[in-house]
Amino acid sequence: MSVPRWYLWEGGFLLTARAQGRVPTHAHHAIQIVMALDGQVALATPADGWRTSAGFIVRPDAEHAFDCNGALGVLLFVDPESAEGAWLAAGLHADVTAIAETRLHAVLPELRPFVDQPDDVEDVAAVISRCLHGLGPGLAPTRRFDSRISTVIEAIRASTDLRISLEQAAGMACLSPTRFAHLFKEQVSLPFSRYMLWRKLTRAMVAIASAETIAAAAHAADFADAAHLTRTFYQMIGMAPSVLMRGQFIEIESPFSQPPTNASGRASSRPVK
Repeated sequence: MSVPRWYLWEGGFLLTARAQGRVPTHAHHAIQIVMALDGQVALATPADGWRTSAGFIVRPDAEHAFDCNGALGVLLFVDPESAEGAWLAAGLHADVTAIAETRLHAVLPELRPFVDQPDDVEDVAAVISRCLHGLGPGLAPTRRFDSRISTVIEAIRASTDLRISLEQAAGMACLSPTRFAHLFKEQVSLPFSRYMLWRKLTRAMVAIASAETIAAAAHAADFADAAHLTRTFYQMIGMAPSVLMRGQFIEIESPFSQPPTNASGRASSRPVK
């Protein structure tokens, strides 16, 4: 069995590994892309049951189960608030989408060196970005976040303290807590509290790579304790956080950029009153 190799950044990761075993139903805020370098993988949703393919894309916050079927797989988590993530998500019309063979054939040769010659991949972030664009629906992203929501998201990303309350975030956006909560969910498609839990989890993933214990990683990501982090991992990832302690870790800069804001304070895709 190949040694799992994790390329981690806050908001996502690229994992290469050969794995067997079913991951139970869970849901997370990332766009999940899974591709097999050999064989096929399987994914299931509560509505459609199990399907097999050489590659799938899972929409953000969609409930799904996963089985690598012993394939040598590449798993990519993409932040849906990134420009590339928003672009890719806009072209997804179902919770789980099988990737067309033509797109897989264009992308997989770029990913193969991550398994065969990982130390020779010089610009990891650039390769990941190219691969995602190879899977995308065509034209560059056009989605623009309301500037007030972008201000809050940027502050959350920059903060070392993720114990930011709804009231504090609303103050950053110069909105009432009720109006902010409504606008945030409208723009991000996730309640603010759930989004903050997701941000803590993505920060914990990076922390686990360098922490000696799950408790230390939980503390670094502002979880109450190791038990809270473990419960959140099971709910959102479908497995224990200790899984991340198996393998090799490389922390990189995010391959993706944040979407531009509309200077008027209104989202181009949906009017804000």
